[in-house]
Amino acid sequence: MTYEEALNYLNGLLKFGIKPGLERITALAERFDNPHLRLRVIHVTGTNGKGSTCTFIASILRAAGYRVGLYLSPYVHDVRERVQIDGEMIPREDFAALIDEIKPIAEEIGRAELGDVTEFEMKTMVAYLYFARKQVDFAVLEVGMGGRFDATNIVQPLVSVITNVGLDHTERLGDTIEQIAFEKAGIIKTGSVLVTAAEDEDAWRVILNRSREEGAEVWRVIKSHARRADSPSPDVRLRYTSKGDAFSIHGGDVHLQGLTPGLKGHFQHINAATAIAAILALEKYEVRVTPQAIFAGVSDAYIPGRMEILREKPLLVIDGAHNEDAAGNLARAVRESLRYNRMILVIGMLSTHSNEAVLSILAPMSAKIIATQSKWMKATPASELAETARKLHPDVETVDQVPAAVKRALEIATPDDLVLVTGSFYTIGEVEG
Repeated sequence: MTYEEALNYLNGLLKFGIKPGLERITALAERFDNPHLRLRVIHVTGTNGKGSTCTFIASILRAAGYRVGLYLSPYVHDVRERVQIDGEMIPREDFAALIDEIKPIAEEIGRAELGDVTEFEMKTMVAYLYFARKQVDFAVLEVGMGGRFDATNIVQPLVSVITNVGLDHTERLGDTIEQIAFEKAGIIKTGSVLVTAAEDEDAWRVILNRSREEGAEVWRVIKSHARRADSPSPDVRLRYTSKGDAFSIHGGDVHLQGLTPGLKGHFQHINAATAIAAILALEKYEVRVTPQAIFAGVSDAYIPGRMEILREKPLLVIDGAHNEDAAGNLARAVRESLRYNRMILVIGMLSTHSNEAVLSILAPMSAKIIATQSKWMKATPASELAETARKLHPDVETVDQVPAAVKRALEIATPDDLVLVTGSFYTIGEVEG
């Protein structure tokens, strides 16, 4: 199987959609002697920030001299971004060879009562096999959706991480914070360590209860001026403070000041602090990382599509903000970190997210909105998105294809303006740099 044939095969699996459940991935893994059980895993879920948090964790471990596998969801430019070792994407030939190897087993399972293996399950199996055969020291795995029934949830992690909990994917995870927190808390395993920066008290109670049921040690990360800053709770292990582009973190014997994340935006401070907590939690397993490695890993971290500047004069920035919380973080980051005259918003959304929730935050900042549509099958039609935008802004234009929409925005923009492209990772992945 060539690389192109492997991609075509994967795309063909999309018709099976999302099928929560661990039966198929468990059966698939068993046929390959359970490679996931040979991995030392840090498992990360959350409504937002999980990809960035995974990236910080992997970057710190790499700086400490470890060989690190990183599994991300989704990708921006290349599907191989999802499976990396030490910052290098899986080679095309290895990717194709693994798909070729897994395919007959997946098809055999599909003919049985468990049903067809999905695209996400196939890619997750690629990661398990690749990381196990390359004998990585650690595997940092990002949950695709939720946690309890996600294909990554057959692992036995050293540390489980829940970055935060918000309302997203409500059609699948539930329409209350408590329901969504329950799904995400499904990654907590008996005797492991749970790290979370969840601020919502309802979510926190669900996470804490699940941790106690599983006998998991709990590390909570909070901002020092938050309402609970002086709480004597033993679960609050680390507190962080932000000052400009840098942040500091304190707790117990840990005092790190002046950390500067490689990923831009003040909202990355909590992601980096959560990653540091996950690293420190590894001390339970006699894994010790120096402060120097933490500083280097935080500053060297890179992941595409997070407040990423593609050009200047005018500024062209892409960010995968796709829900209300992410849009709020992006809006604050734009105000705090960027200097510009007008903002021209190019936005393309998926039908699985709330157009109005995102637009209600970003539209008031915009001088003009260009509604567009990615090639992804679940993309909201540009005309439908524009209709929603016109309820919130007087100047809305429709340009169906993403590259053409960005070109139009750059034509309108002056050298001092900002063109911000956002709404989904599929949208920003079609922006030509």
